[in-house]
Amino acid sequence: MGKNKKKVTPVRVPTKHQAAKWQRQNRIRRIIIIASIAFLVGIISYVSYEYYADKIKPFNEKVITVNDVSFDMKYYVNMLDAQTRELEPNNIYNYTYAVAQYIEDAELMRQGAKELNITVSEKEIQEVVGEQNFPKDEVYRDIVETQLLSEKLSEYFDSQLQDKMLQASIQLMFVESEDVANKVTGRVEKGGNFTELVREFSYDNVTKKYDGNLGWLPEELMPQTIAETFNLTPGEISQPICDNSTSKDIGYWLIKVNEEDPEKGINVSAMLLSSEQEALEIKSELDEGSDFSELAKSYSQHSSKYKGGELGWLKEEEKETNDFSDAFNEMAFHLSTGQVSEPVKDETVQTKGGCWVVKVWDKQQRELDDEVQEVVKNKRFREWLQLQRENSTIENKLDGTRMSWAAEEVIKRR
Repeated sequence: MGKNKKKVTPVRVPTKHQAAKWQRQNRIRRIIIIASIAFLVGIISYVSYEYYADKIKPFNEKVITVNDVSFDMKYYVNMLDAQTRELEPNNIYNYTYAVAQYIEDAELMRQGAKELNITVSEKEIQEVVGEQNFPKDEVYRDIVETQLLSEKLSEYFDSQLQDKMLQASIQLMFVESEDVANKVTGRVEKGGNFTELVREFSYDNVTKKYDGNLGWLPEELMPQTIAETFNLTPGEISQPICDNSTSKDIGYWLIKVNEEDPEKGINVSAMLLSSEQEALEIKSELDEGSDFSELAKSYSQHSSKYKGGELGWLKEEEKETNDFSDAFNEMAFHLSTGQVSEPVKDETVQTKGGCWVVKVWDKQQRELDDEVQEVVKNKRFREWLQLQRENSTIENKLDGTRMSWAAEEVIKRR
């Protein structure tokens, strides 16, 4: 055997509904693995690989240990083979890291489930193995056990949810600056329609299409950036909550023409700023003699910031095909040499930073919507698994050389 563990005690046989559910979740699991780590493992070091293959007896080497349970290289290779069975051989290298993490998580789940008196019987496992026509190998048995355990754990966490939870009905907007947030708040206080203001001022790409409505949410699902607003009373509007991490589809350019040439066109520098408020503040500094290049390096959100905002030469006859918006081009080709533009609004670019304005419409004890219940359950499941990891002793010797060797062994089998 590739690992040391006790046999589990029989509990019950899965229904056809459970088996069908397992099939769906198994497909989802494979998709998640493929989507999340396809790019994580890079170029293979064949020199290291050859040394490892020649100098070490790899199949018996213990490469992963989770508390008192160990997995050897043979087990890892077999699991990598099973998990990548449908992939082209050259793609196997891309999944070596994910399969190692899968082995760790599966064992953490297995050990943690025992503490909750949740087990899967051998009869349950073999029934699914037979239905799926899987090879009668240890790793396929373990894949089935892990999936059935995850279903039972999901049911367990679902059963732990309260029938009703305190929830808030919330609407929000993400505006470009604190000045705008204060302006919006003032208009609401004077009777302005919050939904209309969301449509006019919000640049949050996720919620604007729903007019900023988050629906009913319990406190634990409130986005971290606005979690404090759960404590607002119904009808209350938050103070501006500034957030430098959220992206929005708007920015403001400050543009400077450095030089003009009849053949080359104009030599331009520019900086892209998060809000009109910020652009005006920096324009004021430039008017007082501050260096454009230094300010661009400090504040611009365009890739040219590393060159002090230098964009190079632009020709007016080529402005339809350059990388800048009509608003940018219209301003740039009408500036005099040495002149710095006023802020140029551009909704074709993306910048980070702004402020949230949140309104709580209602708060009450109520049942969770089905979708919200699923999210809460999965969140608690993930947090439980993370706690298992934090409270466990895990040793993983699978470095790039060993994982590359394992991938080569799998490819030999194809």
